[in-house]
Amino acid sequence: MNFTSRIASLALAALVVPAVASAQEWKPSEPVTIIVPWSAGGSTDTVTRVVAGELSEAFGQNFVIVNQPGASGSTGTRAVWDAPHDGMTFAAGAAADLGAYPVLGSLDVTLDQWRLYLHVANPSMISVRTDSEFQDFGQLLEALKAGEVTVSSAGLTSAGAIALQAIEAVEPDIKYRQIVYEGGNPAVIATVAGETQFTTQTATEQVDMVRAGRLRPLAVVADQPLELEGFGTVPPITDWIEGVASAPNYFGIFIPADAPQEVLDSMDAVWADKIANSEVMKKFAAERGALFNATSGEAAAKAAMPMLSINAWQQFDSGAAPNDPSQFDIPKP
Repeated sequence: MNFTSRIASLALAALVVPAVASAQEWKPSEPVTIIVPWSAGGSTDTVTRVVAGELSEAFGQNFVIVNQPGASGSTGTRAVWDAPHDGMTFAAGAAADLGAYPVLGSLDVTLDQWRLYLHVANPSMISVRTDSEFQDFGQLLEALKAGEVTVSSAGLTSAGAIALQAIEAVEPDIKYRQIVYEGGNPAVIATVAGETQFTTQTATEQVDMVRAGRLRPLAVVADQPLELEGFGTVPPITDWIEGVASAPNYFGIFIPADAPQEVLDSMDAVWADKIANSEVMKKFAAERGALFNATSGEAAAKAAMPMLSINAWQQFDSGAAPNDPSQFDIPKP
């Protein structure tokens, strides 16, 4: 490199460095609260604790988890929205839940009023106790058509309930009694304990019980098989049913979009650098049967929309939600 080129490079660096520094200006002076709107031990809680550790390291300040379940996740999310929009209180959860709250009428805040920071996508998985009479999903499907079967979920907009509605949309003759718990972990434990005959919560929530030999996966609610570390291959539900609506169910951190710009800029920078390249997060996803794909802003909103569309329109078409999703710019899948 000649002298002129070196001077030009140094000049460019002088312009770039301040821009990067300004994106890192926000340094919280006290612990930041992340409200998980589900009980401890579920998929949202588990992954958010990993993310909180990474954020604590990046910002040099503690990010503290507070579990506040209720009303299918809307209670804790509302608490974040009602708190000062100063960047000191974050929400966590599934983007498909977040965007569906105005459709359900449980929180009048649309998806574009939040800044999204997504990390993993968790597929739903259909599992039974290992001593269950159902050896594959085909047998369970026949039982669902023949009479009422009990199933556990975490509530109306949970991954488990969305999966059930997706199946019912193409198999309207099935009959089941859904028993609702305050989070994915209690729902999974209910099936392990024999309170219900199967569960449709996320693979992440079930994996420990699968590896412990307490649950047996029958199918993943997707059009591709799931390779579950420590178990093997879980076949896709499309091996038995064609046309089941599925899309990546992205989870993440959510901040009111009108929070101070320096907070959003700093989170953008940390998400693109620290989180997207986090070996801890990659290892977590591989071990938990999740897809790791860290995105933020417009890219995150685009990634979240397919599952949000499925969820919102299923709720509306079934009569569970009073508000038309199209009025919130949620396209029909």
